[in-house]
Amino acid sequence: MNVSSLLCLSPKFILPEDERPQLSAVTSLDSIPIIDLSGRTCNDGNPSSSLLIQKISNACEEYGFFQIVNHGVPEQVCNKMVTAITDLFNLPPEQRKHLYTADHTKKTTLYNYYLHVEGGEKVKMWSECFGHSWYPSEDIISFLPQEIGTQYCEAFSEYAREIGSLVRRVLGLISVGLGLKEDCMVKILGDEPRLRAQANFYPPCPDPELTLGLPVHTDFNALTVVLQSQVSGLQVIKDGKWIAVPAVPNAFVINLGDQIQVLSNGRFKSVHHRAVTNKFGPRVSMAMFYSPNLDTIIGPIEELVDEEHPPRYRRYHFSEFLQEFYNQEGSRRMVKEVFELPN
Repeated sequence: MNVSSLLCLSPKFILPEDERPQLSAVTSLDSIPIIDLSGRTCNDGNPSSSLLIQKISNACEEYGFFQIVNHGVPEQVCNKMVTAITDLFNLPPEQRKHLYTADHTKKTTLYNYYLHVEGGEKVKMWSECFGHSWYPSEDIISFLPQEIGTQYCEAFSEYAREIGSLVRRVLGLISVGLGLKEDCMVKILGDEPRLRAQANFYPPCPDPELTLGLPVHTDFNALTVVLQSQVSGLQVIKDGKWIAVPAVPNAFVINLGDQIQVLSNGRFKSVHHRAVTNKFGPRVSMAMFYSPNLDTIIGPIEELVDEEHPPRYRRYHFSEFLQEFYNQEGSRRMVKEVFELPN
């Protein structure tokens, strides 16, 4: 069903009371840090590289999220991507219906997230998501469905090249923030990372208090780069409270995934977050996920383990982690907790 065609909130989208967003309790007084990557000098005249690392490290420890500005990705590339996503979800339903699938192994998927509730029923989220693989150095037009049109394919190919470079840069900054060599994270995650893109569409919602755009979750990957349209909806948990993430012009949201929490031995955080809806207008976003491949072995990095900081997680193949993730589908997933070692 095309959720954007609904004029009222159908019961299949209404969450139980204890799962509803309670938007009045969300604070906008605090939010995730906004970090300038431009490499400008500090007021004291010293290069800002050490200050930049400190800011990123603090954000990773305290929030698990931060926004970056002056990142080097051309604004027109981002704007073209947002426009292409919007046009994709405005295609007639008959052009998109055959793309719907619950098969996670398919290269392209159009789907709705859901939660299992009491009685075994599924409550759909107020959104649609289009997922597919991405490759920074390859043209993806050959494997994306013709029905979505060349505009999306062309915009995404250009966008993916930019994000591929940005992800490696951010992973380098995170590595240095942990006291490791700059290429440490990239090397551990491997030469053939698992790369997925997810375009999200949130139509205006008749009653945002009763549903969610995306359920509460952590990302199972290593790093996520999110491009938001200029409509807010992302929220992050901090000290037990939900905080809103504003839509900052020409910024990316950086989200640490579960694999970085494990690799950092718990020092850097992968935190719960969600997307809420609004009455006033559509919202789109693009999430670019960077993961190890299925055969990669993940565990706390050796240099981060000592007598004072014993390993908090056991080692595992990423395929094992991914299987546990799918086993918990429809619930508030607690995947990395399954791999914790006893105290």
